[in-house]
Amino acid sequence: MKEELSSVFRALDHPIRRGILDLLKLSPKTTTELNDFFPDVTRYSIMKHLNILEEGNLVIVRREGKYRRNFLNAVPLQEVHNRWVGKFVQTAASSLINLQTTVEQGRKNTMATNNNQFHIEQEIFMNAPREKVYKALTKDVQDWWEFRLAPKDQSSQLTFNPVLGGQFIEKWGENKGAIWGNVYYVNAPEEIRLQGHLGMQGAVNSAYTYRLIEKDGGTLLQLSHTASGIIKEDWEQEHTNGWNYLLGTLLKNYLENK
Repeated sequence: MKEELSSVFRALDHPIRRGILDLLKLSPKTTTELNDFFPDVTRYSIMKHLNILEEGNLVIVRREGKYRRNFLNAVPLQEVHNRWVGKFVQTAASSLINLQTTVEQGRKNTMATNNNQFHIEQEIFMNAPREKVYKALTKDVQDWWEFRLAPKDQSSQLTFNPVLGGQFIEKWGENKGAIWGNVYYVNAPEEIRLQGHLGMQGAVNSAYTYRLIEKDGGTLLQLSHTASGIIKEDWEQEHTNGWNYLLGTLLKNYLENK
């Protein structure tokens, strides 16, 4: 943990690297696009800064043909927050980044919409075997997944059947419920892919993937979430924050402190 924090603080200890993170917070960008924002900095220097950010796990790189697309990974920042701040303001912080906000705001028609898309990439290291992480993501989801689509005055039950055609479902009351995802690909315990709106309403296509990689005696959980269609302006940030909290806080604590 000490080495992980050192790499995070080192990554943040330069204004250009902080500037890069600010840009990636707005949207993923190729290295060339980032270099255009810093005309007085050489491409070689930008690459060095990106490598340091990648070592700190604050940037995730995905190759798209000959291009290198860089994504912000805010999970390490969430872990720093949890260590020194979270326990003092946990209730307030949770409410701020709760995906329920997305659902409630989706009931209003006052926010701007765009025919657009977003793509979220995150990586979280879990100090737990891959099989245990996979089981927590699927069979044990009721034990740690905090967000609910049920009315606040009703309790609900989550079930996740990790087979082809299986569903991640929330049920409450009599014949009431919602589908969080439909499974369309399974390679247990390495990968599972789902299609599901995750609180978004209307003409939206959304899919998310969990990939589990054995690393350093634990498991590196990679999340990919894409959505396209009529996207409300705050949904990308809402879901980025929501995934940070779900995986980087709730699931990680469930696995490592159980």
